[in-house]
Formats: sequence, C-alpha cells, structure tokens
Amino acid sequence: MTATTDGSAGSLGSDAASAGVPATTAAAGDVRAAAERATLRGVEHLLSRQDADGWWKGDLETNVTMDAEDLLLRQFLGIRDAHTTEAAALFIRGEQRADGTWATFHGGPGDLSATVEAYVALRLGGDSPEDEHMARAAEWVREQGGIAASRVFTRIWLALFGWWKWDDLPEMPPEVIFFPKWLPLNVYDFGCWARQTIVPLTVVGAVRPVRPAPFRLDELHTDPAHPNPGKAPSAVISWDGAFERLDKVLHAYRKVAPRKLRRAAMRAASRWIVERQENDGCWGGIQPPAVYSLMALHLLGYDLEHPVMREGLASLDRFAVWREDGARMIEACQSPVWDTCLATIALADAGLEADHPALVKAADWMLAEEVTRPGDWQVRRPSLAPGGWAFEFHNDNYPDIDDTAEVILALRRVNHPEAAKLENAVTRGARWTLGMQSKNGAWAAFDADNTSPFPNRLPFCDFGEVIDPPSADVTAHVVEMLAYEGKTHHPATRRGIEWLLAEQETFGAWFGRWGTNYVYGTGSVVPALTAAGLPTTHPAVRRAVTWLRSVQNDDGGWGEDQRSYSDDKWIGQGDSTPSQTAWALMALLAAGERESEAVERGVTYLARTQLEDGSWDEPHFTGTGFPWDFSINYHLYRQVFPVTALGRYVHGEPLAGRALQAGR
Repeated sequence: MTATTDGSAGSLGSDAASAGVPATTAAAGDVRAAAERATLRGVEHLLSRQDADGWWKGDLETNVTMDAEDLLLRQFLGIRDAHTTEAAALFIRGEQRADGTWATFHGGPGDLSATVEAYVALRLGGDSPEDEHMARAAEWVREQGGIAASRVFTRIWLALFGWWKWDDLPEMPPEVIFFPKWLPLNVYDFGCWARQTIVPLTVVGAVRPVRPAPFRLDELHTDPAHPNPGKAPSAVISWDGAFERLDKVLHAYRKVAPRKLRRAAMRAASRWIVERQENDGCWGGIQPPAVYSLMALHLLGYDLEHPVMREGLASLDRFAVWREDGARMIEACQSPVWDTCLATIALADAGLEADHPALVKAADWMLAEEVTRPGDWQVRRPSLAPGGWAFEFHNDNYPDIDDTAEVILALRRVNHPEAAKLENAVTRGARWTLGMQSKNGAWAAFDADNTSPFPNRLPFCDFGEVIDPPSADVTAHVVEMLAYEGKTHHPATRRGIEWLLAEQETFGAWFGRWGTNYVYGTGSVVPALTAAGLPTTHPAVRRAVTWLRSVQNDDGGWGEDQRSYSDDKWIGQGDSTPSQTAWALMALLAAGERESEAVERGVTYLARTQLEDGSWDEPHFTGTGFPWDFSINYHLYRQVFPVTALGRYVHGEPLAGRALQAGR
C-alpha cells in the first residue's frame, strides 16, 4: 500500500476502492476485493482521527455511576453548579431503560446500585419522585431489596449525606497504611486501582462526614422506618464468616483506637495520596481514585484553593465528554496510549508504509510517553529498572505490562528516523516487562505476584476485582512481543507459553480478563502462540479454531455478551460486533485459516457492516474493567481491530516473519 504525505491513504487494490464503492456491493462478490475496499476506507477514517500531536483516543464509555458520583462529589464539596448538573442529568436520563432501571452495559440487565445512584443524581437535577420515570425506578429498587441491597460503595456515597448510617457499613481503618508489606491485607496486596481508592476511603471512613441532605430517600427503602433489615450471617466455618467477624472486630477497634495512632495514620495516608498525584492533577489517570482522594484531602484540611485540590478538580473536568445535545458523559479513564499503539498496529498491518508521517508522529508521541521513574510496582521488584508505558496521558506511578507489550509491537512497525532512540526505549520496555513476570510464569497488568486471596474476601470489597493476578490476554501480548523481539527461546517466554497452554479451557478457548471474554482471550492467545513458533497444527491451536468456528453467528460475525463472565451459557454467545469479529479473525488467520469459509464469512461481515465514512458502529460493550462488575465500551475498538483483521487478511502477517528471521 502506498500513502500520500498529507496523511491520507493511497491506492489499495482496484480504483473502485478509492471511489468509495459500498462494502455491501463487494460482499456479494469477491471477498478479497471487498476486504481491500473496506481496509482502504478504514485506514482513511483512522488517519482522519489522529490528533495533531500524534495520538489517538476514543471515548471510554462505562455507566452512569461515574456521572452520578461526579455530581455527588460536587454536592459534597459545595461546588455543584446548574450547568453541570443539567448536562449530567440529561445524559443520565438518556441512559434509563424502559423498565425504569439503568444497566452497566448495552443490552444488559438492570443494575441495582447503578439505578440507585442514577436516581439520586436525578433528584439533585430537580427530577421529582412523582415523575413517571422516577416512580418506575423507585418501584424497581424496592422490588430488589431497596438501598440496603446495594453495594458498599453506593451506601458510602449515601452515608455522606445521612441517607445511610456509617455504623451499617464495613470498616476499613486508616491504620492499614502502616501494615508492613509482608503482612496480609497491606495496601500493596490490593491491585493498583483498588489501593488508590481504598487508602483515601479509609480516611473518609475514619472521619465519617455527613453533609445536610437536600431531600429524603424514603421511596428507595422497602421499609423507611427500618431501612437496614440486616442480613443473615455467613456460616461460622467459612471465609465469609471469618471476615464478617473481622469486620466486627474492626468496628470495636474504632471505639478504642489510640488517638495519636489514628492521627498519625491519617497523616501518613495524606502523604501517600499526595505523593501519587500525577502531573496533570489526577491520580493514576482514573476518575474514581481522584474523586475519593479529593474528598479525603478536603476532610484533612485541604481547602479548595490548595494547589493539590485545585489541580485535582481541574483534572476531573478533563474526564467530561460533552455531546452535541448538551449532555455530559464522564469517562472513568482515558486511553490514549492504548488507543495509539493499537491504531499504529492497525495502520501498519493494513499496509501503510512504515515511514508514513502518521506512524512516525505516533511513534514520536509514544516515545515521549515512556515511563522512566519508579512506581508502586517496585514494592515487589525493588531492583528492577524503570521502563514501559502506562494506559493514560499521565500515570507515571503505574505503567502497565499490557500497554508496554503493545507499544513495543507498535514501535517495531515504524521506520523511525531516530532508530537508536526507538531501540533504547524498546530495550528498556522489554527488560522491564521480563522483570515483571510473576512466579507462575505469567504476567498481570500492573504488578507481579499480586495474588493474595484475602482482599477480595473483605466485606468492604464487594464490587469487582481488587487484586491483579496474571491473565491469559496480558500474558499472550507479552509472549507475542517477546517473540517479535527474538526472545522466543528465552526461559521467560517458554514459561509464559507453558502457562498459556495449561490455561486453555477444555472447550478450546481462553478466558479474557481485560476484554469480553473468551473471544478476546482466544483472539489474543492464538496469534501469540503461533508468533512464538507453535505450528498451526498444534492441538491447542486446532482446539481454538474448532471452538471459534462453533460460535460463529449466522451473519458471519462473532459476539459475546458481558454475561459470559457470570453465566456459562453466554460463553461465545451474543450479537455480532466489529471488534469481537476482528478478534476471532485475528486468531483464525494466525492459525492458517485464511482460505476457510469461517474467515471469508467473517471478512464479509466486516465489509458489509462498514459505514460510508469507513467506520463501524458498535453500541455493545466489549471491554472489561472488572469481569461482569464493570464493563467498558472503548469507542476506538470498533475501528482499530477491524482494520487490523482486514489488513492481515489482505497482506498476511508481515511482521512476524521478519522479526523471527532477523532473530532480534
């Protein structure tokens, strides 16, 4: 493929492609011609979305709890304004389902906690309990057990305004900040996203603030006179029972905690929080830790004009996505590094020249984002030198292994004018990644050996994963990167391959931790195994191919619902989506299935569903924050992965062969 210097794609295939012949026409005839046309149009669209500084970023859509909690924070701090409130309420109303509930992903079931938080936010926005849409929501909440049945984090937000009693919440004392690193339940036993949230919440829970409530919420209780009916205790001889008794001990400790010790713990927590504030004012590039950190610091005496608070509040505004209708959606996180490396891979695999200005500019930006300072990951790897990349614009404390592997794969696809600069960054990143291997031979997202069984058992932690164990998708990306770096026979790579082979499900797929779900895991692992030298005839590869064929939809695409995390009958089942179809195709192409009917049907699906502007529509959530509990719709997934899959169908897998032959 050739390209012009103005950033647009050049010729690819027939003249009909550049003329914009609809993909539906091509799909009825020659599959390859349809793929070439769709690839060209996808490349042109992707190039048009690159920022002038070289990066890409799609919206990161989650659920309305982000928007509700943003309003509640502003109410708590006394800074809520009418314009922000109206815009947030407009978005929240637009997400309500016909049954009055709010879901946590497109097409999913109503979620109690999300519905409670959305309802409260709309009350702040002026909606009346008598309004039809509010009455439907309240009735459903009561049917599900009311506020008492919602998760702990929801009830913490309600306790801030006296809508719930602090005594009826699990206890997490700030003294945990003093726990040594070898003691169970020290803050580094939690995943990085959890520790950034829990440390400030220990301060909030110790202070137990209550702001005057602007209204009552009796309509959300099954019995307003007795809002917390309690729940039956767990079996005495069980982990849940043991941790329930521990929580009772912590509640008792609160009454006798030495004041000097508690004040010292609060000061230590304050220092810990401030030390981890990023240059852009946020914490870890994630909205929830920023919200709780601002709340905790304010309770510890930081006024709103303090530089830490001022910059932190300004960072929250950068999570807002303003829509054309005036609605305001809050992103839980932003993904520019991830989106940029995936876009670079997509464009290169679609045939864009390696020295194309868009790719060089993207590489420049990624090189500037390299993390070269220590972070929390050194707690378990104190002698390891820094290197690697984070997910967000600013997150030097928490580079992640998944981004690092994919950034290296992207940089290797670029013919950069400063070859030594690129080589040095890649070398540092690969060395850091090797050093972050866990004892079992696999890799997690942020930490090594973050596998304590205890944090998830705490009554306080009833929402999503709070530890960071190794996963098949991250390990696969690392193995693929190491193979391309000529380290196929490195002991670490071989251990990673062995772990992946052992993790394959009996039905042939791999679990997807950070993407939905078995389609994502399989789409990650198969290309890694073949890049690392496993033959396409290997039994593990053939089992994966058989499974992918068995779950292909009648329309030629693939889809998997978020409910596959909690209900086995959804494994590999769901409406076809562009991103999940691309993942399946990437696995099948790596397995040597290019001429198969399954691949041709999948390619035809992508060509047929492409929009006139070269993009794809994907309302479904195919990304994962916490399996089942927190789902993500990465708005760029619908673009980068189809372009990657179509490019590999048209051009093959050029990088793998070159890298392995070069023996890098």
